[in-house]
Amino acid sequence: MDFTKLANLIVLAGAFIHNATADDAKNVYGNPLQPCSQDGMAKTGFDRSGKCVDEANDTGSHHICMNLSSASSNGEDFCQVTGQPDWCADTMPCHEDEHTECPVENWCVCQWAFEGYLASAGGCDAVQEIECESVNIKAVEAYKEDKEKHADALACLTERCNLKWEGDDVTDGKVAMKMA
Repeated sequence: MDFTKLANLIVLAGAFIHNATADDAKNVYGNPLQPCSQDGMAKTGFDRSGKCVDEANDTGSHHICMNLSSASSNGEDFCQVTGQPDWCADTMPCHEDEHTECPVENWCVCQWAFEGYLASAGGCDAVQEIECESVNIKAVEAYKEDKEKHADALACLTERCNLKWEGDDVTDGKVAMKMA
């Protein structure tokens, strides 16, 4: 087999593995992870798949899907509250067409920046909309590893996403899902 064919096979295998991983991802309810970005919005995700997937090289753990076009109770957006450059008001390649620019709306934000955002914005009631069907369960799992340290973030996701708990397991009201 020549080098070009081998390289193409490696690329295809990587894409297959990535897609299988993204397709297996679960949201906070234990259901398949839904896309965070939609048509007419900038495409999000650490890997720009549109989903808040868990990637080994994503040290920021971009697992929290928020509607950045909504405003927090103080009228500031996520970027303003967290002191980041205002990419929240930018346009970027669209979810449905990377050759067209769309506004940043629903976006996968870093689960650790989300904690800082909660503190700076004034708590869970003050933050922008959370798109729960698109929040990766990995955020809840990480917050539960140190419930004391991450109590506010875990409580906010529990409240905003109307999560029910049976011991350490989250449930959709029917079936408890074991937390990893």
